[in-house]
Amino acid sequence: MNICLFLPNWLGDLVMAVPAIRAIRARFGPGARIVGITRPNLAGLLSGSNWINEFWYYDPRTDDPRFDTFATIQRLRTVRWDQAILFTNSLRTALLAVAGGIPERIGYARDGRAALLTHALPVPRDGGQIRRVPMVDYYLGLARAIGADSDDRRLELPLSLWGEVCADRVWKDLSLPTHGPVIAMHVGGAFGASKCWPPAHFVELARRIVTSTPAWVLFVCGHREREVVRRIAREVSHPKVVSMADQPLDLQTLKSCLHRCTAMVSTDSGPRHMAAALGKPVVTLFGPTWPVVTANPTVESIDLQVSLDCVPCGQPRCPLGHHRCMEELSPDMVFQAVLPYISRTQFRSVA
Repeated sequence: MNICLFLPNWLGDLVMAVPAIRAIRARFGPGARIVGITRPNLAGLLSGSNWINEFWYYDPRTDDPRFDTFATIQRLRTVRWDQAILFTNSLRTALLAVAGGIPERIGYARDGRAALLTHALPVPRDGGQIRRVPMVDYYLGLARAIGADSDDRRLELPLSLWGEVCADRVWKDLSLPTHGPVIAMHVGGAFGASKCWPPAHFVELARRIVTSTPAWVLFVCGHREREVVRRIAREVSHPKVVSMADQPLDLQTLKSCLHRCTAMVSTDSGPRHMAAALGKPVVTLFGPTWPVVTANPTVESIDLQVSLDCVPCGQPRCPLGHHRCMEELSPDMVFQAVLPYISRTQFRSVA
């Protein structure tokens, strides 16, 4: 059996799709050929798992002819597919599945694409409005539609030998401790500037952690955040505050580095979902987005969000221009939230 999964385009969404992907593999067994189509920048995230046999990369905005729409349609037409499951909500992926000759197409009836799906699932609604539900449950709904019944919401990510080798090098290069607490921090958010916590707050928080506890702070980043985390680390100016700005930034390395950390402090961004999937406690700084969308009872997390009339707005930039939702999340509030995880690690190491 040949099954095509049009996987989520965002890092965090792909992590939250893991329970559904796992259920689909369990439903069809090891004999099925499951191909996952996703963005090139997500390469390596699910490496090491047995859920997906092959990854194909597709980006409608790319200049690389290997990953463009024409190449993807041509490649799809070389396989005799049984069905496609569309994790994405876009009209584009439904058109791609039709153009690729996939006879059975399952997805949510959104973005005007219902007529292109052979099995169009109703979108959860309250009255006429789309209801915000945990994305893990939203994706599991797709799995159930093809008979892959599962209530297992547990997130997980496999580690790879390559990632472990690279993480060894990162730990050595940055003189990070092999025993003792290390707090990962992530400053960015692909959604937009409204998700970002002020750099000065990160400076204050990192300085307080390393001067009042035994913990180190490791700033992780993608290519866009490199310069920001360099500036934050320079401003803190403490040997126990380091960044990955000059280290390998592939996802396999990031997985292994997060796995070695004690806990994470992050904006509502992809790396915080990775840390959660690796079993790490996460303190998440919410501003314009809805915590319910990422809620998962299997994850150890503290979600911090200030109460304002404008929260959440769901906008990539603050429409009122004051960004109070993130400005008023104080470093002290975050420090108090992460401190128990540091203390717990100390207790365990002594024990």
